[in-house]
Amino acid sequence: MNQIFPQTVPGAVHAESVLPRRQVAALCWRKHKGRKEVLLITSRDTGRWIVPKGWPIEGLSDAEAALQEAWEEAGVRADADKARHIGRFSYEKGMRDGTTLPINAELYKVRLRDDELRDRFPEARERRRLWVTPRRAAKLVDEPDLQDILRKF
Repeated sequence: MNQIFPQTVPGAVHAESVLPRRQVAALCWRKHKGRKEVLLITSRDTGRWIVPKGWPIEGLSDAEAALQEAWEEAGVRADADKARHIGRFSYEKGMRDGTTLPINAELYKVRLRDDELRDRFPEARERRRLWVTPRRAAKLVDEPDLQDILRKF
């Protein structure tokens, strides 16, 4: 057994050998009963709590692409002009073949009004949504960099 990488799989690509790819993400938030709440969704594969995110989209700004992902994954219909870059977080994306890919996600915050959230959206049957305080959200997500951003939010 390999002592350096005890779980090495022949032909697998390890995160240490691949440059990080870039994604865009949306931190959707609202004021509810006088306090901030952020919107989390479940991932389709593992059911973990995450923020909407995805790959940049050709022809769209990063903020526009982040909000396109927020629409598809969470039913958010907000204007990208309201989105502000607030940082980045890193994580390892699990791929279908069992490998992982390092990701740097650019995070855009956008404040939502009640009328900017739809119940019918492309991935509505594949995900759950949850409004929680930023502090609670930091406990629910797995990514340490995102946890830090949420704690400071």
